Amino acid sequence: MRGAPLSRRDRIRAQLADLKMPGALESLDEILSGIDAGAVTAAEAIERVLGAQIALRNARRLEAAMRSSRLPAVKTLAGFDFAFQPSLKREQIESLHELGFVERKENVVFLGPPGVGKSHLAISLAIAAAENGRRVYYGSLAELIRSLEEAQAAGKLVPRLKTLTYPSLLVVDEIGYLPISRTGAMLFFQLMSRRYERASTVLTSNKSFEEWGEIFGDEVMAAALIDRLLHHCHIVNVRGNSYRMRHHATAGQAAERGGSRGSAPTPTASTSTL
Repeated sequence: MRGAPLSRRDRIRAQLADLKMPGALESLDEILSGIDAGAVTAAEAIERVLGAQIALRNARRLEAAMRSSRLPAVKTLAGFDFAFQPSLKREQIESLHELGFVERKENVVFLGPPGVGKSHLAISLAIAAAENGRRVYYGSLAELIRSLEEAQAAGKLVPRLKTLTYPSLLVVDEIGYLPISRTGAMLFFQLMSRRYERASTVLTSNKSFEEWGEIFGDEVMAAALIDRLLHHCHIVNVRGNSYRMRHHATAGQAAERGGSRGSAPTPTASTSTL
């Protein structure tokens, strides 16, 4: 004996399950309830169902990217405070997050003093690329060079270079913060030469290009590296106050206001004395 025919709602559920669209399936009841109440049109319902599936897909991509790319944190463009860094052209940053530079295998270099948001913007580009299904990888210059030196010592340099050449977007953070050996500089040059016109690299540095010769210990090598990076490159100069110093300043102002109303506050364990 045949069972009762499935309702349209149940058929839609079955179709979404067959299409392997769990995000859309999870959102279905709420969206259909909105239709029943007259609060959601058919076109809006379709848009919301598809949007729910895309959101789940992006979340899964990001989760996988965080595991494989060594990204230290989730920092997005939405979380960046443009009001605190008026030197930036918001249109330029938003345009970069559309990832056309990744399609064209171009580079991005963020230059500026410590604490102004260079790493935040570099990571947000990696997040956007990961959500777009691109393979990304993150490392500070010191970390990347250490991994190359270890691979060379173990006789595995070529496979390591291939691994770091493959990602669509490589983030090289903190150029100029720590000294590097001449061997490390040569290995990094090899990596950048392999990626040249093959994949995009985003770099951050607190040093101007004129100072890179000192960082890498070789003016000629630094010039050759910069030549390759800048051939297809977007340079973003970030000039402004440090985000981290802003928090210290805000805390100091609050303490001053408190002191003006009464006795000086007693320092706590979290109060910096530097």
